[in-house]
Amino acid sequence: MKKCLEFVKKETVLSAALLLALLSSCVVLPDREYLDYIDFRTLAILFGLMTVMAGLQKLGLFRRIAEGMLKKVSNVRQLTLILVMLCFFFSMVITNDVALITFVPFTFTILHMLETGQAEKLIIPVVVMQTVAANLGSMLTPIGNPQNLYLYGKAGMGVGAFLLLMLPFSAVSFVLLAAWCLTRGRGGERASGKLTVRFDQVTDLKGKEKLLVVYLVLFLICLLTVARLLPYGVMLTVVAVTVFLADRPVLGRVDYSLLLTFVGFFIFIGNMGRVEVFRQFLEHIIQGNEAVTAVASSQVISNVPAALLLSGFSRRYEALIVGTNLGGLGTLIASMASLISFKYLSREDKRLRGKYLVYFTEVNVIFLAVLLTLYFCM
Repeated sequence: MKKCLEFVKKETVLSAALLLALLSSCVVLPDREYLDYIDFRTLAILFGLMTVMAGLQKLGLFRRIAEGMLKKVSNVRQLTLILVMLCFFFSMVITNDVALITFVPFTFTILHMLETGQAEKLIIPVVVMQTVAANLGSMLTPIGNPQNLYLYGKAGMGVGAFLLLMLPFSAVSFVLLAAWCLTRGRGGERASGKLTVRFDQVTDLKGKEKLLVVYLVLFLICLLTVARLLPYGVMLTVVAVTVFLADRPVLGRVDYSLLLTFVGFFIFIGNMGRVEVFRQFLEHIIQGNEAVTAVASSQVISNVPAALLLSGFSRRYEALIVGTNLGGLGTLIASMASLISFKYLSREDKRLRGKYLVYFTEVNVIFLAVLLTLYFCM
């Protein structure tokens, strides 16, 4: 029982998805239609991207790029700008989760190089803004986060159409983030004067060139699959076999719980869609209010489950894409990626959790209000 409770605490969303799938299976007994529920294309691409990103992260590619950029930093304001924008731009390609897993611990290392007073002033604001930046940067591309990849596939839209849809929100987000970094992100700068970031040990990619090329080629294959230029079955086979032969331990770094979460919600949504009363009720609530409903539901169940749930009862995918992306702002669980930063901060210093949550909520509410206003004006 204790192990079960620990698993539920650690994998709350997965546990909820599996429970909902099980309960719905009591209403609609398993049959051949269950296979039609599963979006195998989304699962295959997710697996491929997560595997490739785990490999590139293991090699230290992203950290090495960050170290190169920070060598040119001369003051705290520039330091803050780079740390935040690393999450914003990298999340567009490596997903918001991987961006935070890579750069938040890296940020702690950098800040500890500063004077004690400066580190204390910057640690909460910078990590909060990195989290917001990762969630906002990832919304621009189909591969930026799981809900984008899923809804992009459901909508059957092209990459260009997706980029144009989210570009206004990403552009405004960039301006807001840059404005914050250049004004409020200057803590302690007067006292510090010039700032030079030096690394005791620089991430070394020597001897890893061949493996790096392998992962970059695999990433290109994943992108071709996202663009529908390559069958997902071919991509899945190539990625799985290549990584198994070239770098087998990386397969253990893949977030299989996310894949199982998708399967659980696919089954639940599929079953509930066959319950006429429930389907009509939810369609009535959602119709014409997809974006707002997506934002509201994301605050409670997070934006990935919200995308999976609402897409089963509405085909206004563009509104759902915008809504679930903006819905990643708000509460700490609105985007599961936000929990990554919170866990890292808690591990760094538990005493900061209260202040972090207050600052996090204030910033998220402001950004969400601005972007929602933009949506309604459009």
